[in-house]
Amino acid sequence: MSPVNASESDPCPRILIIDDDDGIRDIVEISLEALAGWQVFKAASGAAGVDLARSAQPNAILLDVMMPGQDGIATLGQLLDDVQTCHIPVIFLTAKARSSEQQRLLDLGCSGLITKPFEVQKLVPQICQILGWRLS
Repeated sequence: MSPVNASESDPCPRILIIDDDDGIRDIVEISLEALAGWQVFKAASGAAGVDLARSAQPNAILLDVMMPGQDGIATLGQLLDDVQTCHIPVIFLTAKARSSEQQRLLDLGCSGLITKPFEVQKLVPQICQILGWRLS
């Protein structure tokens, strides 16, 4: 299954997960690969994620908000300020559940957000809904 809007030369979406939690990275990777057949790249820090986004040019990025060192907000700023990555949609993964906190994150320029804990079976449909992708 791939989004209808993936290019013919690149039919399998590439998703970058930037999260400091090994377990979150692994469960997201397994679910995206198993449920949608998407190619997944992983980074354990904001700085490593920005570097990987530049080189891998993913179709979308799932970005943790709370990380040690460079947090998700600073990482999003770097991605948006970089000509090589500013076009890549970013979805925040966040434990922040209050609507005022969520709105503040959306106002920063991300494409959407998914709250933790998330349901593994609903992750692919949530990503597709946020990005306007339809699964074929």
